[in-house]
Amino acid sequence: MPAPRMRTTPLPGIGVQYDLTTRERGHLSVIAHRDGTRTVNVYRTDDPDACAQSLHLTAAESGSLIDALTPSHHSPSVLHTTDLGLVAERIDVSVHSMWNGRVLGDLRLRTETGASVVAVMRRSGAVPSPAPDFRLAGGDTLIIIGTREGVDAAAAILGQE
Repeated sequence: MPAPRMRTTPLPGIGVQYDLTTRERGHLSVIAHRDGTRTVNVYRTDDPDACAQSLHLTAAESGSLIDALTPSHHSPSVLHTTDLGLVAERIDVSVHSMWNGRVLGDLRLRTETGASVVAVMRRSGAVPSPAPDFRLAGGDTLIIIGTREGVDAAAAILGQE
C-alpha cells in the first residue's frame, strides 16, 4: 500500500495550500489562509481537477477539526498553539529573497514582530533553535511561531526581494 502523498504550495498573499493524495487516489486540499481561516476542498475521483465540495472554515472551526483529527489524549505533551492564541507557520526563503545568504539575526524578526524562528528546514535536515549567526539560504523553510499578526509581519519581512 503506497503512502499518502502531501504536496505544499505557497500562495503569496493568501497562505499555503496543502494537497493530499490518499492511498485510494482521492484528492483533498486545504488552503491555510493567512487570517487563520481554512478552505477544505474535495476533488472528484474521475476528474482530479474538478472540485466536488468546498468548505470555508473559521479559525475556531479549523481548531475543532484539528482537535478531532489529533485528539489530545493521543499525545498529552503536544502543545496546541491554537489554545494559546498562537500560530505556527512554515515560511519559505526564496532564492531571490534579499535574506538569501544573510544571517538570521539581520532579520530582527523577534524585535520587529514578536514572532520567533523555532527551526529551519533545509535539504540537509532540520536545524532546531537556530542562533542569530545562522546563515539563511534560498530554499530554506523557517518554522515561525507567534501571534497571527506577528507571523504575518514576519512573512512580509521574509518576502522582501
